[in-house]
Amino acid sequence: MKVSLNLMKWYSDDAQWQLPVAELAKKIGAQLGAVEETIDLSGKYTDVFVAEIVAAQDHPSADKLGVYQLNVGAAAPVQVLAGDKTLQVGDKVAWIKPGATVPASWGTAEPFVIGAREMRGEVSNGMLGSGKELDINDDHSRVQVLDTDASAGTQFADAYNLAGDALIDIENKMFTHRPDGFGHLGVAREIAGIQNLPFTSPDWYSLDATLPESEVDLPITIKNEIPKHVPRYVAITLDGVKVAPSPLWLQLALHKVGIRPINNIVDITNYMMILTGQPLHAFDYDNIAGQAIVVRKPQAGEKLELLDGRTIEPNKDAMLICDAEKPIALGGMMGGANSEITQKTTRIVLESATFDMFTIRRSSMFHGVFTDGMTRFSKGQSPLQNVAVATKAIQEIQRLAGGRVGTAMDDSHVKEAAERGSAHAPVATTTSFINSRLGTAMSTADIAILLGNVECRVEEHGDELIVTPPFWRTDIESPEDVVEEVGRLHGYDNVPVSLPTRDTKAVELPPLEELKTRIREILARGGANELQTYTFVPAKLLRTVGQDPAKAFAIRNALSPELEHYRLSLTPGLLDKVHANVKAGYKTFGLFEMNKIHIKDEVALDCDGLPREYQTVAFVFASDSKLPGAAFYYAKKYLTYLLAELGVPYHVAPAEQAPGFEVGRQVFAPFEPKRAAYVYVGEEDFAGFVGEYRSAVAKNLKLPKTVAGFEIDLERLLKRARGVQYRPLLKFPATDQDVCLKVARTVTYGQLEQLVRDHLPADARLRVTLSPLDVYQREDDAEHTQITFRITLQHHDRTLTTNEVNDLLDEMVQKIDAAIGAERI
Repeated sequence: MKVSLNLMKWYSDDAQWQLPVAELAKKIGAQLGAVEETIDLSGKYTDVFVAEIVAAQDHPSADKLGVYQLNVGAAAPVQVLAGDKTLQVGDKVAWIKPGATVPASWGTAEPFVIGAREMRGEVSNGMLGSGKELDINDDHSRVQVLDTDASAGTQFADAYNLAGDALIDIENKMFTHRPDGFGHLGVAREIAGIQNLPFTSPDWYSLDATLPESEVDLPITIKNEIPKHVPRYVAITLDGVKVAPSPLWLQLALHKVGIRPINNIVDITNYMMILTGQPLHAFDYDNIAGQAIVVRKPQAGEKLELLDGRTIEPNKDAMLICDAEKPIALGGMMGGANSEITQKTTRIVLESATFDMFTIRRSSMFHGVFTDGMTRFSKGQSPLQNVAVATKAIQEIQRLAGGRVGTAMDDSHVKEAAERGSAHAPVATTTSFINSRLGTAMSTADIAILLGNVECRVEEHGDELIVTPPFWRTDIESPEDVVEEVGRLHGYDNVPVSLPTRDTKAVELPPLEELKTRIREILARGGANELQTYTFVPAKLLRTVGQDPAKAFAIRNALSPELEHYRLSLTPGLLDKVHANVKAGYKTFGLFEMNKIHIKDEVALDCDGLPREYQTVAFVFASDSKLPGAAFYYAKKYLTYLLAELGVPYHVAPAEQAPGFEVGRQVFAPFEPKRAAYVYVGEEDFAGFVGEYRSAVAKNLKLPKTVAGFEIDLERLLKRARGVQYRPLLKFPATDQDVCLKVARTVTYGQLEQLVRDHLPADARLRVTLSPLDVYQREDDAEHTQITFRITLQHHDRTLTTNEVNDLLDEMVQKIDAAIGAERI
């Protein structure tokens, strides 16, 4: 946001402007916000003077040129030619003398320097500037006639308070929580505060301001149907105004900060906006049906033509300003073409309102409307300033455009705050609280002075401070806010630098974080890649994987519709990244993520009464190559590897349906029940799921043929995970032997695998590893399935003989045969 030093000087004490511009900009950058650019305007109007026309005649050889003699304060007149023949003797104009740079080109890559030039036998000594050439407005059609009382020969910059002016461009993000900082008054107050100087707002900018008395009969009524979104709406009518171009001082004030002058009525509303941060809007009274303002939500099929020429159908969240028949403005954003101020306007309605900042942001994003007013409303303007700003604007309109007040209406739903005199209740804190957090040794009086400089009301009671923020401040609510304010005004560079007195010993990681580190190392060692996907996901993705968006927490003012819902599980985010990686040329890969998930479940609250956080680890194996076997087993292989490394015993059971509790149902939603399994750790502690995904999920997310994964509760793993175990490398060779068992078809692979694990040799000096090798169904035997395992045995002390291995495995097979009738093939 650009602010003009000279404009701020009009409303403040000269004492706060003693610093050179560069030093002031540095101080602003250190204590207010980043200064993006400083533009020194002192040289822009060098050698541009106020001149008075003393003689005018047509050029003898050029029909379109006029020859003018100018009084420029010198002994003899100066002759200048101009393509504007409407100028008359006595008019004051801006003379750009030879050798001067045209102001509009000043500071550009190619400045235009004026010289003396002969045109068809007559010499023009310099030129007369148009509004565009003088960088006042966009009018290039004629020479700009000045409206100053300054005598001929006066520097143009002196005549229009431009001498010594500079623009300071402060980053908008600095003032995101400070709507008062979007006005010159607010920035001037802050500049005084950081210099430890008191600032006093103008008398008219007061909570005690009252609406003007009626002078003529020009009625208007307000019907506010959405007070929650529009807490205050002030409307004032004026009769007998004369719409005309604004005086040049006003056009200059607007143009130099980037706002295009339009006419005196609109320019005054914009001037009050850049001065106070409060946007205003003026309607043509004669185009308001029923002499009524209705503030409401849109009706089905309604359309509105905006001032920029676009016709929109307002979104359902929009706040419309309507008359008795139709919409006339998109509230807080842009007026309608059917009620704009024109040269024919003689009666107006001035609006000063407060609109909900979240609704403004949503409507702005939806319609692509980004105006200066919308920017300010989206920061949360204080509704307590509406009357003061509107009343001052009426006074300025009457001064520049005439008119008499008809009706003044105030539809306010903020009476409690108004009676308190502050946007927020007083905040109680102590000097010791502030000093302990800033590392300072300020006295209560020092703190009171700092806060009083920016017009906070401070009551001192020994060490205690009662701070009442002024009515335009909407950000001071807690003692910590007061600490931040004091630190900023005092200057963090002034805080004593000292080494910390606390122990600098590294803090031990929480057990859960240590577990995450181990999982990260294990899965990465197994060839998987960790992702960090967005915490917020679109509703479309939730529906695609079968999850219910109504069960997810939603963000009211999401930056994008794609980032609106808090995820219900980690798996959808990983699945969403599979297709992109396949397209990038990665044929076979594993992805995993560890993070929090939430769900709307009133029963699942933590000790603070907040929604419980569930921590899970999700993994997805995907391959676009032809791999043997089912995808399920590739995911289960990673799961087995992970849990074995963690020392967590587990088993799986067929998952024919979703669990009975809500969190489990949402996590299970992407999985295909007939090709997925429950995962139990320990004895019967349910921990999550492993399996393949539903065909609809695979189709909609364009997943490859081989894709499966798991999602496991980290807290369940934390209860059973053992610390890192030292496993020495064995120096004796291992022996592999494949065991094929024929079992009844009703026996699942998981059941048989568990039996094999349960009956493996239990010698502590023997290391045994089990891995699946093959599942085969003979065409001539529909009653049985042949399942092959590869069993690796390695002894700590010696090389195993073939007979020893055979005996151990024969004993294992006999036990399995006795349990389920298995036959070794």
